Amino acid sequence: MKVTVRDCLTLPAFKEARILAGKPGLDNRVSAVSFLEPDQSGQIQSQMYKEDEMVLAAFSFEEKPLESRLKMIEDLSGAGAATLVLLPMGVMFREVNPNIIALADRLDLPVICLPSDAQITFSDIVNVVMEKVLYGDNFGNRLISNTIYHLLNFEKHSSFQSAAREAAINNNFQLVILSEDFNPIFSVETRYRTTIAEAIRAGIERDVNKSMVYTKIDINGALTYWGPVLINGEKHYMFIVDNEDSYSPGEITKLAEIVEIAIGMWKFSPVKDAKADFLKALRRGNRSLAYSLKEEAEVAGKEILSVFSIEGLEKDDCFKKISIFEKKTGYEVLKIHEGDEVWGMILEKKKSKTRESAVSLYQELQGAGAETIFHVTNVEGIEGSADAYQLINESWTFIKNIFPHKNLFTKYELALASNCINISIKNDSVKKNYMDLLEPFKIVGEGKGRQLLETLEIFVLDAGMNTSKTANMMGIHTNTVQYRLKRIKEILQADMMGTTIMPGLTVALAIERIEKITKKL
Repeated sequence: MKVTVRDCLTLPAFKEARILAGKPGLDNRVSAVSFLEPDQSGQIQSQMYKEDEMVLAAFSFEEKPLESRLKMIEDLSGAGAATLVLLPMGVMFREVNPNIIALADRLDLPVICLPSDAQITFSDIVNVVMEKVLYGDNFGNRLISNTIYHLLNFEKHSSFQSAAREAAINNNFQLVILSEDFNPIFSVETRYRTTIAEAIRAGIERDVNKSMVYTKIDINGALTYWGPVLINGEKHYMFIVDNEDSYSPGEITKLAEIVEIAIGMWKFSPVKDAKADFLKALRRGNRSLAYSLKEEAEVAGKEILSVFSIEGLEKDDCFKKISIFEKKTGYEVLKIHEGDEVWGMILEKKKSKTRESAVSLYQELQGAGAETIFHVTNVEGIEGSADAYQLINESWTFIKNIFPHKNLFTKYELALASNCINISIKNDSVKKNYMDLLEPFKIVGEGKGRQLLETLEIFVLDAGMNTSKTANMMGIHTNTVQYRLKRIKEILQADMMGTTIMPGLTVALAIERIEKITKKL
């Protein structure tokens, strides 16, 4: 239900109010009340204000320099304020600078003044305005009583789902229940002004999971109200859509309470989170279960672009980055959060806006502070996704020992690590053949051989065969690295840049690093 500045002016607290400027903005929406306290220079912290706020101020506005007053008007307008209400310390203003009037009119920001002798306090204004915003003129029982009639009609309905659908249809609202990972598990949609996916992205970006009270979000003209709800002791999220802006926030809050009570009375247990179960099945290698869930999870194998696992990044930060990526590309990201890990897959839906590489998401997450990122991109369907997760599962324990300077691992590093781990474990002739490639380092003596082998490991596995990077990582001069590489070439009696030399040498060096770790265990 929309409450405007014009509506607020009809309240008794504004009986003596005078509109100083900004009359074109009298139909601005008011959804909250805030306070203005500029610093000595006249600057305000615009980030402390939200859209549609009535901003109250009690300082001597007219005594501020004109430039300072104009800046306040601009900053408040930029923050989306609905109106500025002045409670002056002296008499009511008789004249207003024409520059103020022109700017406020242009920005549609009403500037309203209340007389100092009107016995009006901040609390008076807050109380009457918020009562109107929250409850309107006719906070009644129509919505609540009608909803209760349908939701708790145990004779007519056989389930909570059926009762909720009829209640929503008859009272012109929509209802969506989400898992803790923001996957929809129950919904009643009666309008299609926006999609559930768009609403979820907006909810994630607004940190609805951190709010202790309801959060109102306008999504493409659809007013949504968000809040947490416990179902069978497990945390979920629920948002309600007011289709026609018919109800006040107070009524929606009561509606949410009724829905939560009905969930308990119906003993409603949400259907399983099919998307989360689908991901878990793939991660655990249960291919038959994954195939049985793919339709319910709305995943076609050919849509899968990439699978991933991310560690060490706070869940909310990770979900926000993913939400921005989805909005930018049109890709859909299935995700699940367990412990300090977020894992999932990227899907290319028909509505995708771009051919942007999925790798750009992982680079963003790396920049945001993720400790470890595994991804396998360009997988082939469900079978390829299961293989990719198997590769991640097999490699994650030792891969940081093979590549201690990396935290973003592709299928190439994962494949190398998996193969080297298997060779190291088997301890057969294959392992011996690789380890024999490093035997020449023992001939030059233990100390010198260890120094040269360490240089070769960093050069090949960490520095991308770049002498400058090798020198930086080891803290030595580039000339020293070049000398050691020349000495290594003499010891191995082979050109390290040769295409037939490097594959075997790379595997041998990776196994050598694994062996160092296992000997310490």
